[in-house]
Amino acid sequence: MTINEYQKLAMTTLNPELSKKDVLINGVMGLCGESGEAIDIVKKWLAQGHELDREKLAKELGDICWYLAETATALDLSLEEIMAANIEKLKQRYPEGFDARRSIHRAE
Repeated sequence: MTINEYQKLAMTTLNPELSKKDVLINGVMGLCGESGEAIDIVKKWLAQGHELDREKLAKELGDICWYLAETATALDLSLEEIMAANIEKLKQRYPEGFDARRSIHRAE
């Protein structure tokens, strides 16, 4: 499955009664909420002695993907477009791969 196929399939479960504005708001709020759930799993592993629950974390990552697709859809963007633009930004920032010095002294 390609990333754009995922976006199309995932959006078949989008609430059709939401306005475009509401889709955007729901998407970014969902990203925050699901990211919080993911970090909570890691926090329990790092700070509370739990085993890392990889299966549960993978499910949360799937939920993050869904909300990312929703947010992109609200902006009339494909996930492929977003990912390609991000790679271009990273190439500009780190043309030879990650470099701590460039990270510390980089222009926004």
